[in-house]
Amino acid sequence: MAIDANGDVKVEGLSLRGLPKVSLHDHLDGAVRPATIVELADAAGIALPQGDARSLARWIAEQSDSGSLVEYLQTFDVTIGVMQTREALTRVAREFVLDLARDGVIYGEVRWAPEQHLAGGLTLEQAVEAVQQGIEEGEDAADAKGSSIRVGQLLSAMRQHDRAREIAELAVDFRGRGVVGFDTAGPEAGFPASKDRAAFDFLAENFFPVTVHAGEAAGLDSIRSALIDGRALRLGHGVRIAEDLDVVTREGDEVQVQFGDLARWVRDREIPLELSPSSNLQTGAIAAWGTELADHPFDLLYQLGFAVTVNVDNRTMSGTSLTRELALLVEAFEYDLDDLETFQFNAASAAFLPVEEREELVELIGEGFDA
Repeated sequence: MAIDANGDVKVEGLSLRGLPKVSLHDHLDGAVRPATIVELADAAGIALPQGDARSLARWIAEQSDSGSLVEYLQTFDVTIGVMQTREALTRVAREFVLDLARDGVIYGEVRWAPEQHLAGGLTLEQAVEAVQQGIEEGEDAADAKGSSIRVGQLLSAMRQHDRAREIAELAVDFRGRGVVGFDTAGPEAGFPASKDRAAFDFLAENFFPVTVHAGEAAGLDSIRSALIDGRALRLGHGVRIAEDLDVVTREGDEVQVQFGDLARWVRDREIPLELSPSSNLQTGAIAAWGTELADHPFDLLYQLGFAVTVNVDNRTMSGTSLTRELALLVEAFEYDLDDLETFQFNAASAAFLPVEEREELVELIGEGFDA
């Protein structure tokens, strides 16, 4: 199977790019176009490690491919640095939506941390409004080009700081005005969800949806805290839930597995896993299983009935798209259209939307794959 220059591939005669998709784990500051970074940096007088878009894209990719989440996160200094004004945030958000639409995404959730975008004098509220303006402009522009897409904001609190309650209140204040959920991001090890229990209590009291980065740079205890302290409805990555699975025997395609209590809970309650194959390789999240995509426990989790979803995490850092991530999984595990459709159904069912709108997404996906 050959993946073309745009990350596309045909499966059973259909272009993956043209199939309807749902993107749940997609960082705004991890998806800035390199050319946009260069233009915004030039206008703001910000020095970059590389001066042209192509060289900058290559530098970001090399820095991101470190095997360490901490080093991977350092590349965000570049993107966040140029996202400190209303105009910049609106532009980046608009382009983000257009890039999703070109990737065949019909519903997406964009996560970002408003607290990281105040250096230019914006308030938290103004930052959220700027991103929302960009999202709406992008939706309108995509619609004018014949691509229907809807995007909701997930506001992230940086777990190494102490503003989680403030960001939680901000998210609830913007309910119905573009914000659909709350997230915690940043360094995972040493910063369990229990640290921000007050914020999660507030969100639970207000029946506000939560996803938590867990099971990426830290293991089962982090996942447990996300579920118990964070009341997470989804797990951001969650790939290391596989550490709670003991493969007893393997005979061909037949695998016998002993479940730990945590893994069984996540599987039986169909708690969605926001898996990001390429990113999980880059950050070393799957180091316990190997260094190639074929070593990723994605297929094991899928075959065992976990609610797996496919995501990009950071398009720019991983040089990827949702189409490319699906193509890589097809290449690694020989998935067919039915498998890819299942991943989209899982994502649609996990979206932070009312049930009626989730059902509409499922119908659109089914129609698109049938066509």
